[in-house]
Amino acid sequence: MDTQISYSKWREHHRSILERLSNSDVFLLFSGGKDSSLCLHLMLEASQEFGFDLEAHAGAFPVHRYTDTERRRLGDYWEHRGVRVIWHTIEETDDGVENAPNPCLFCQKVRKKMLHTILSQSVENWEKLVLVPSYSLWDIASYAVEHLLGDVFSNGKDVGEERSKRFIETAQRFYPFASMKEGYSIFRPLVKYNGNDIVRAVKKQGIPFLSIPCKFKDYRPKRILERYYEKMALCFEYQQVLDFARRSLNLPDISSYDNIEKEEYFKNIF
Repeated sequence: MDTQISYSKWREHHRSILERLSNSDVFLLFSGGKDSSLCLHLMLEASQEFGFDLEAHAGAFPVHRYTDTERRRLGDYWEHRGVRVIWHTIEETDDGVENAPNPCLFCQKVRKKMLHTILSQSVENWEKLVLVPSYSLWDIASYAVEHLLGDVFSNGKDVGEERSKRFIETAQRFYPFASMKEGYSIFRPLVKYNGNDIVRAVKKQGIPFLSIPCKFKDYRPKRILERYYEKMALCFEYQQVLDFARRSLNLPDISSYDNIEKEEYFKNIF
């Protein structure tokens, strides 16, 4: 199977979604990493062809990754290509991350709070809004493993409300597109692509990405799993992962998220 990611192939696989984005306000959540950098590359090409407005919003946290030099280097590249990265400074230092029992969970909470602030200050028409995160096929494969080991194979003592909330949060990410009750949409352009293919595409296109690794990345289970995928040269098929999750993990249909109020969605689920 040809696993190379090109704009033309990606466009054809997502044409039905891209055609729905015409005249939309697309907010891409940009981290500067490989996944979001390829995502911005593809969406920038698509914005010119399918006629939607594209903004790239970036939260500069944890602070040690986003030096002035890094922000300027990435920002200059994307501005030269026609899209300005909007950097949002978070009023937090890395002290909170370093002192937290789970640094990644702390970081996620800070970023969710930042996203809520960005949306409340920036969105003028929710019915035109399309949010674009950059989850990959490796991400959802890792969520499947997480749920399998933590819930299905667990002895039951630690399976409770927190695990259920986590599954509700991650289950939606298996789907490329969701339409929500207030009229806004979520589009996940990379959910069908393996991490190693994303890396190859970024390097082939010469797209810059953050050069400073996160000091806390080893706390994330998905990073540990990604190293395993790399070492074992594993590649997955999206439909097989989705079918397994539906059959064996009771993955809910994406329609079950449609009627969640946006305040609840962005506070506890997104």
